[in-house]
Amino acid sequence: MEEDLRYPTGRLVYPERPLTAEERRAGIATIAATPERLRAAVAGLSEAQLDTPYRPGGWTVRQVVHHVPDSHMNAYIRFKLALTEDEPTIRPYAEGAWAEISEAKTGPLPFSLNLLDALHERWVRMLAALTPEQWLRTYRHPESGVHGLDGLLAVYSWHGPHHIAHVTSLRRRQGW
Repeated sequence: MEEDLRYPTGRLVYPERPLTAEERRAGIATIAATPERLRAAVAGLSEAQLDTPYRPGGWTVRQVVHHVPDSHMNAYIRFKLALTEDEPTIRPYAEGAWAEISEAKTGPLPFSLNLLDALHERWVRMLAALTPEQWLRTYRHPESGVHGLDGLLAVYSWHGPHHIAHVTSLRRRQGW
C-alpha cells in the first residue's frame, strides 16, 4: 500500500462521544509536546531543505512550520470564545491563502517557533484548568455547525503531530 503523503499519521478521527478525563489529559499532553517536537523535526535543516515541499504540490517545510502557530492561535481563540460566550460563531480562515503570504513563504522559523512556545504555554494552562462543565461548552462553525470543546481538543491533538510527521517523513524519505 502506498503511503499517503498528505496524512502520514492517518486522517483525523473526530470523536462521536465526549472524551474521558484520561483522553483529555492525553490530548493536552500532546498539545504541550508539540512545540518541542516541531523544533526537533526542523533542527539542522538548511534553507534549501526548509523550502522543499513535503509532498508534490504541498507546502514547503517552512510554510508548514508557519502554519502550525497560525492554526493553533485560531484554535486557542475558539476555545476562549466558547468559554466566554454562549455558542459563539467562530470565523473560519483561508489557511491556504495564509500560507502564501510572504512571511509564511520566506520568513525565518524562530519567530513562529517562539510564538508556538508562548501560545502553547498559555493554551495548555487553560486546558488543564477546565472543569467538566466547561468541557461541555460549544461553538458554531458557519460551515459545519455546532462543535464541542472535546472535538476541538481532538482536532488539535491530531493537528500538531500531523504536521510534524510531514517534516519527519520528508526527512526520512530524503535521507536528511
